[in-house]
Amino acid sequence: MKRALVLAVLVASAAACGRDEPATTPKVARDVYLGPDGQSIDAVVPRNATLETLLKHHELPSDTMGSLMQAVASVFNPKNLRANQQYRITRTLDGLVREFQYQIDADRLLRVVATRVMNAPDTAPAFTAEVIELPKTFVLTAIAVDIEKGGSLIGALEAKGENIQLALEMAKIFEGEVDFNSDVQPGDHLEMLVERAMRDGQFAGYGEIKAAIMDNDGRHLTAIGSKDAAGNPEWHDAEGKSLKRQFLKSPLFFDPRITSRFSSRRFHPVHGTYRAHLGVDFGAPYGTAVRTVANGTVEFAAYSGEAGRMIRVRHAGAYQTAYLHLSSFASGIRVGARVSQGQVIGFVGATGTATGPHLDYRIMKNGKYVDPIAEHKRMPKGETISPSALAAFFTLRDEALGRMTSLLAAQPAAAASSKPPQR
Repeated sequence: MKRALVLAVLVASAAACGRDEPATTPKVARDVYLGPDGQSIDAVVPRNATLETLLKHHELPSDTMGSLMQAVASVFNPKNLRANQQYRITRTLDGLVREFQYQIDADRLLRVVATRVMNAPDTAPAFTAEVIELPKTFVLTAIAVDIEKGGSLIGALEAKGENIQLALEMAKIFEGEVDFNSDVQPGDHLEMLVERAMRDGQFAGYGEIKAAIMDNDGRHLTAIGSKDAAGNPEWHDAEGKSLKRQFLKSPLFFDPRITSRFSSRRFHPVHGTYRAHLGVDFGAPYGTAVRTVANGTVEFAAYSGEAGRMIRVRHAGAYQTAYLHLSSFASGIRVGARVSQGQVIGFVGATGTATGPHLDYRIMKNGKYVDPIAEHKRMPKGETISPSALAAFFTLRDEALGRMTSLLAAQPAAAASSKPPQR
């Protein structure tokens, strides 16, 4: 939906009004469209607005508001109204509401239409509501980027004109193998085969990622996308082994850096003495989301002395993980709560004994602290696809990688053909 800015010309003639008067000067109405049988107002939802305050702003009668809100609630939770999303109210010439539209997200539109707008004393307005899936097309494309010195995956993709969403999806695919906070090196190369969603000729997000390749610090990693029996996406390497690991390599996404490693003797910046440091410190901005690295059960979530606000999670295989110095806990995080791999459980802070905001991340195995980085390397690789499904997987792999190679090979040729001929 685009904001409307339409020139409305109001001309009063002698024939129409019964007297001889000159035509009026054309008027420009900002953000208002005057149609032949009503008007539409296009705007964006202001901050801290609710559906009720939004409708009150347009001075709708109380019975109209009540009927419209009741219709909306049947298909959409009004509490999910978001600031800066676009909406439109269309009214008849005598001010009755004919239609209300709200852009839920890039793919959905809430549409409320009046089924009875008569303003009779004993007849309240009536509305029907529906959520419309906005049509879009998908174009298969291949993208290749190189990580430059001091650069990042986000920066490399943005330089190609791509959205940060794609970088986050790539990080999820390889998060069992690559810590995108510390493992990405200058000279790393990435290729991906992805669906680009288009609507009315404009970019509207991404569809499925079919395949990806990453050359990282001498390692050649391949990811082939498929779906499990429930239709959920899953990823396997070129040999059919699952890329999902028991633990993620990092409890954080992008930007944080390792500021202190696991050590039996480290100089403590606050106490000024040497003592053991039983985890890995990630420097990160205050409020950065912290994820649990594996499925498990919360067994501690409270303030704990020098550790500040801390969460400890129990996992399978006699493992426990701890997340220290948090500013706050995520909603629902309490003792006994079940958590899933990658779920946000808290937020970076500087509670307890800390010189600044950071996350102290720890792993315990059989009750003993171990180096998180070294322990992750010792964890087993993912399970392999069943032998009966391997042949079909290899066909899928070869088709996806072949398609990606051909699309990438065509890109330089297309660029060259668009250049003017040399004279």
